[in-house]
Amino acid sequence: MQKLEVLGANKLRGQINISGSKNASLPILASTLLSRKKVYLNNLPKVKDIETMINLLQSLGSKIKFKKKKLVIDNSRQNKKFASYNLVKTMRAGILVLGPLLAKFGYAKVSLPGGCAIGTRPVDIHLKALSKLGVKYKIIQGYVHATAPNGLIGCKIRFSKISVGATENLIIAASLAKGTTTLSNCAIEPEITDLINFLITVGCNIKWISKRSLKIVGVSEINEETYSVMFDRIEAGTYLIAAAVTEGNLKIKNVIPKIMRTEINLLKKIGAKINIRKDEIHIIGNKKIKSMNIKTSPYPGFPTDLQAQIMVLLCKANKTSLIKEDIFENRFMHVSELNRMGAQISINGNKASIQGNTKFAAAELMATDLRASVSLILAALNAKGKSIINRIYHLDRGYENIEKKLQKVGAKIRRING
Repeated sequence: MQKLEVLGANKLRGQINISGSKNASLPILASTLLSRKKVYLNNLPKVKDIETMINLLQSLGSKIKFKKKKLVIDNSRQNKKFASYNLVKTMRAGILVLGPLLAKFGYAKVSLPGGCAIGTRPVDIHLKALSKLGVKYKIIQGYVHATAPNGLIGCKIRFSKISVGATENLIIAASLAKGTTTLSNCAIEPEITDLINFLITVGCNIKWISKRSLKIVGVSEINEETYSVMFDRIEAGTYLIAAAVTEGNLKIKNVIPKIMRTEINLLKKIGAKINIRKDEIHIIGNKKIKSMNIKTSPYPGFPTDLQAQIMVLLCKANKTSLIKEDIFENRFMHVSELNRMGAQISINGNKASIQGNTKFAAAELMATDLRASVSLILAALNAKGKSIINRIYHLDRGYENIEKKLQKVGAKIRRING
């Protein structure tokens, strides 16, 4: 089992190039199932979740290869409709193949998904919305058996709550449905915008009609095109916070700063100095960190995927801070490990109270989910002494070459076996 060894108390200095977005790549990869031609994708991150999705597409009959850093997906002979538990169990996004398979074939058998243990994240919203397009479904022994006897028929759908995954699944499915679909109360994360941009590039007819409403006119086929996936804003946010935690000086490259206004403004309020250029964010950490009350919320609010990381920074603030987790009900699993390092964090329901002025102490640690894993790295970077982080397979699901990127900016971190 691989572990990370971190020797802390170094300030990070230099430049980090941000990889393509995992959370944008996954729905785009799933949506390529709509096609019966070739699709070429650039800027996919080399992380485990992408590898798993590629394996899932291949199991469904997609022919996939890398050619000069481009992923070439050929679906001219793709004809399978069964997504196995073995491939979906580690990745929440596996459910996103349901929409395109139903749109293309009118039938799918897809395992209920797995992923991080950060809450129930039910697929009910996906299934109820798909049923309005004409889908009939049963859940049998952990699999969704879904059929669309008359094909998918466009209609008006309002999501009962804002859901990124359900919004993605319905956008993909409705792109080949007969007639017009309107989706309201949609999630508006940048990764959804990237999915829509991809689908428009390959010939779909999608447009925003209000802030959270979409109009989708179904098309009969998908064109052969090339598309480049957006940058990973969660990776970028993680390294921005890493600079603030270590009082470092980092240039975060290959980003679109306006997409990260919320995170940038918050880090400025906490005390970091930030300068923005066209595709770069330059951050200098401050020794004095101000306490803050934060709540996670759908975009453009503060992202739940950066909650664990910002908590580490707030441990070093001058006073007590409060974080309210409004997205997932079980996303404070990193707290016990941070407390073992000297933090004083107490949990009451979906609220975490974080006492400031923490001096982190090195420790042996256990990662519990993807973002918790990286929060432990941030704390270890700030702690004196050697920390060991176990179960880093969580980390490899979403961060490309994290130890190599950190090594280049001065971190003493390495991967070990044991």
